[in-house]
Amino acid sequence: MAPAERTPAGLRELAALFLRLGATVFGGPAAHLARFREEVVLRRGWLDERSFADLVGAASLLPGPTSTEVAIAIGRERAGIPGMLVSGGLFILPAALLVLLLAIGYTQLGELPALRWILAGVQPAVVLVIVQAVARLAPGALGGRAERLLAVGALLLAVAGVHPLAILAAAAFGLAAARGLGRGEAVAALLLPGPLPGLAAVAGVATIALLPLFLLFLGLGVVTFGSGYLLFAFLREALVLPGLIPDRVLLDAIAVGQITPGPLFSTATFLGYLLAGIPGAIVATVGIFLPAFVLVGLAHPLLPRIRASRRLGTLLDGVNAATIGLLAAVSVELARSAITGLATAAIAAGAALLLGSGRVGPTGVLALGALAGLVLGAAGLLVPA
Repeated sequence: MAPAERTPAGLRELAALFLRLGATVFGGPAAHLARFREEVVLRRGWLDERSFADLVGAASLLPGPTSTEVAIAIGRERAGIPGMLVSGGLFILPAALLVLLLAIGYTQLGELPALRWILAGVQPAVVLVIVQAVARLAPGALGGRAERLLAVGALLLAVAGVHPLAILAAAAFGLAAARGLGRGEAVAALLLPGPLPGLAAVAGVATIALLPLFLLFLGLGVVTFGSGYLLFAFLREALVLPGLIPDRVLLDAIAVGQITPGPLFSTATFLGYLLAGIPGAIVATVGIFLPAFVLVGLAHPLLPRIRASRRLGTLLDGVNAATIGLLAAVSVELARSAITGLATAAIAAGAALLLGSGRVGPTGVLALGALAGLVLGAAGLLVPA
């Protein structure tokens, strides 16, 4: 491992790298991590393979966006606390700014027929991207009979209306108990604050005071374990079910997070703007990413123990198994909102075929869904909900 470089030149190098990565790397956490490895292990030699793998493994045990946490950890390893602020902050910044611009355009142009057709075409494609993520995560997360039972139980509890956090805590505790690790290893529940509704800015969207909005997204940043896609289950619980936004707006927010570079959690910027304008975008973004900086900063000195901990690994196994069930439930609910007729069903089927072929990635599928929505809408074959 290369020694830490806490000089201005070292910080500038970190800044240039992660600003570029944040602005250019599409495709979600797997693509992010592959590029990180290429840049910091193979090209620059800042870390060796084992050290990089340790950072990825430790980040997977923490709540929050895994690739962002690895970016933060690389900065921490390379240039201490200033380095982690630089690498993490500049990896997030391009996506947050781009998503904010898209959110502003969405509020101004969201009711134009052409844009509604595009979004109506993207929405079923988004559902299939989530389904593909579930399919890819399932083999690794459901390796044993206990994990498969937990996933089924999580699905049934989610359909019954149980809060996702309670489901994750129960799964972590249940697997820990089954493996004889004791009650003290259960995940503690965090009650998410209820936002305050106000006047609508976009059709069906309420406004929220800034402090409850910050606390809401701070809570999401603390409790979103496992796949980043699990964030959508929490967002639906916190925003859709109380009536603050409709499902279609959540689908639009997910699509924006998918088609922009950088972390998927930038969806928070989009929703924050819709709920409370530019100040809302800022507090939602800070709220959801702040726990990642704090947790990586605290966990970094403990990295060897974290990677060797059988107890933490067991808790994560339980959370990952429940995540599959939760994502399956969310996919069903979002599909009901996105697939409303033959046209959107055809777009969903096409998205499934393209993703299954492996020749087109999620970003390409979303772009093709948008094109299909525009063509079908202009032909009068697609009527947005």
